[in-house]
Amino acid sequence: MKFTGFIRKEFYHIFRDYRSLVILIGMPVIQILLFGYAITTDIKDARIAILDNSKDIASMKITDKLLSSGYFKLSENLSNLKDVEKSFRKGKVKEVIIFESNFAEKLNKTGRAGIQIIADATDPNTASLLVSYTTAIITNYQSELSKDAKVPYRIEQNVRMMFNPEMKSVYMFIPGTMVIILMLVCAMMTSISITREKETGTMEVLLVSPLKPFHIIAGKVIPYIVLSFIDALVILSMGHFVFGLIIHGSLILLLAESILFVVMALSMGIMISTVAPSQQVAMLLSLAGLMLPSILLSGFIFPIENMPSVLQWFCNIIPAKWFIIIIRSIILKGVGLKILWKETLILLLLTVFFVTVSVKRFKIRLE
Repeated sequence: MKFTGFIRKEFYHIFRDYRSLVILIGMPVIQILLFGYAITTDIKDARIAILDNSKDIASMKITDKLLSSGYFKLSENLSNLKDVEKSFRKGKVKEVIIFESNFAEKLNKTGRAGIQIIADATDPNTASLLVSYTTAIITNYQSELSKDAKVPYRIEQNVRMMFNPEMKSVYMFIPGTMVIILMLVCAMMTSISITREKETGTMEVLLVSPLKPFHIIAGKVIPYIVLSFIDALVILSMGHFVFGLIIHGSLILLLAESILFVVMALSMGIMISTVAPSQQVAMLLSLAGLMLPSILLSGFIFPIENMPSVLQWFCNIIPAKWFIIIIRSIILKGVGLKILWKETLILLLLTVFFVTVSVKRFKIRLE
């Protein structure tokens, strides 16, 4: 009976602590939903652009087949070759399909015509899938044409991978790893560090000191800013000297964006520490609320375009998504702030929001 009563007491203790209950029941539900919907290699509504130099019945039929397949979504019609690289650098499209001039005429007269397929290989896995789906649809159209023909038609497909022609997956993982490590060092370690101070009672010493809330927060985060900056330099150096990663854009801009992301992540860690009663809860909140979404919903591994609309909307509030776009664009595409201003502004606004919330909640605790 005593043992039964002890078990009952433990259940009451768990049910009384709503935070533990949310973690125990809510986390499995969230993880199943995230893993079920986010982890997919299927292509859906991938944004493409078409440069149709022919605009005849054959090129239009192939275009209709591509768009009606459900795999592709037309983002824009290009007018000349100069627009192809611009479209890629702006991040508007994942693939461009170019029809040569007099496509249908050449196909009917000689039995041969050419299509060029250009894919954005900053994400090699997605690029390979897009090219595979595209070539399969074009080959299927070619087979349909050749059914009643005496001589089989041949549509020559010239494939080109931009920004990562060697299709090295390490070029995709280095920027993503940089995001995860900075988030780990900044958000998780900061939240655990401040929560540990509260648990051990040393925070009380700080509370009665003449230091203002801003000074206490700054004193806690400055060491992590320095360490995170060193981590970023180590990752970039190893990427360059070990794996041959070339930074095509501005190194100064890349480091400035990294510092902005570090400050934002630190402010998130401070905010977590203001609501977490213990180090364990702070760690679980950091893992479930920051690390998992940063891996699954940032576009680091799994394309956001393939996810359901609700998850795609939710991805917009994941800071890691915007930072991954920034560092991939700077490193692999060589773009500058002129193109990345929107992503930078979003990170800046998120930083201001989290810093404001953290300081306000910290003031409430001081009072």
